[in-house]
Amino acid sequence: MTAPSVLVTADRAITGDGRGTRGPTSVLAIDGAIVAVGDPLEVAALPAATGAERIDWSRRALVPGTVNTHNHSFQSLLRGIGDDLPFLAWRDRALYRYSPRLGAEDMATAALFAFGEMLLHGVTTVCDFYYLNAQGNDHASATIEAAKRLGMRIVLARCFYDWDGAPVAYRETVPQAITNYQALHTRYRDKARHLVTIQPAPHSQHGASAAMIEAGAGCAADAGEPWHIHLAEEKWQVEQSLERTGKRPIHAVGSLQVDLASMIAVHGCWFDESERAMLADRGGSLAYCPGSNMFLGDGVTDLVDLVARGVRVGLGSDGGCSNNRVSVFDEMRMAALLQKVHRTDGQAIDAETCFALGTRTAGEVLRLPVGKIAPGYRCDLVALDLDDPSLWPAQALEKNVVYALSSRAITDVVVDGQQVVQARRLCNVHLDEIQARVGELTAGWGRD
Repeated sequence: MTAPSVLVTADRAITGDGRGTRGPTSVLAIDGAIVAVGDPLEVAALPAATGAERIDWSRRALVPGTVNTHNHSFQSLLRGIGDDLPFLAWRDRALYRYSPRLGAEDMATAALFAFGEMLLHGVTTVCDFYYLNAQGNDHASATIEAAKRLGMRIVLARCFYDWDGAPVAYRETVPQAITNYQALHTRYRDKARHLVTIQPAPHSQHGASAAMIEAGAGCAADAGEPWHIHLAEEKWQVEQSLERTGKRPIHAVGSLQVDLASMIAVHGCWFDESERAMLADRGGSLAYCPGSNMFLGDGVTDLVDLVARGVRVGLGSDGGCSNNRVSVFDEMRMAALLQKVHRTDGQAIDAETCFALGTRTAGEVLRLPVGKIAPGYRCDLVALDLDDPSLWPAQALEKNVVYALSSRAITDVVVDGQQVVQARRLCNVHLDEIQARVGELTAGWGRD
């Protein structure tokens, strides 16, 4: 259970408010919500701090917990199996070959693996785009319960998928998808603490029919949630959209009975100028996965243009077998470097912008009060070891976090006011258990 109140104090802080680095800082939270941020003596003197659990992060900097806006937790089990293959070969030889074998308990193992590793990398909120539903909610529920066991904040983006070329475990009818989404959303309704959120996710133009996309967007409207969809990840997806609808992806989806203002597009590597303008004009958001896009050779999303247009963008790692890393700090660095080299401009985007994309604006994309250390936000914090050489010299801490940070510098993690990583170890689940479960489940798996 979350302590009634907690007081975290560190030598330095990046709060995510755009004001750079602070000196000694304390954060006071009650029932998981931040109520005060400021000078340690002043915050400790507040009446609300009386009796608070004290967490001392001396010689450390505290930063907002990072927010992973796009992941597929079960894919961590497939890491290494489909590497260095073309997208469709990767899909058929790794994804479609092994994923249909997984049951609910296997999904729990995958989630403990993926989310446990993320916590150790400073990810406090994950959006798990979940499409191995097997016409029910047992798999999704097992994934959610694993996140709860670890103490992780989760958005379960429950997929709407009806393409008959995919494994049976992926597919549902439109009525099934609607009924199952509504049941899952009702079961895990958590409007106070936001530890579990259920959002609809029509898979893509190729994975979901027009009726299925409209059903997912309709469920989002009814539930007051945003909805997720993979769009224009690969060039062939644009060509397929043009062939089938006569329109590019954003224009095709926008012509349906959907609200683009609540849409979270994923990837968008091949959006043209007119699509980027439409996304901005209609108020849509983007989950951007630079590491995955590079790993699969997908293409380069024009992040610089999207940010300039005011589109809300959050960083995502994508699945553990289409990137092989699950760190949002890594994605900050890759986002910056990929944009710089793509534009051949070292000033195309700066570290501070990319830090925000993995924290505050990522929280905005998911419509959650996370990613910023300020009153009214949930108390999700990460401690960074100021004695780790990857953060030296100390004059430009925020830039060092984006460009130089080593994962060994991440020492402690708090989610909703509760410590879930302490001294580089998970607090609630032993890593040995996760390793044993993963090893037993994947024994015999491998490349052709």
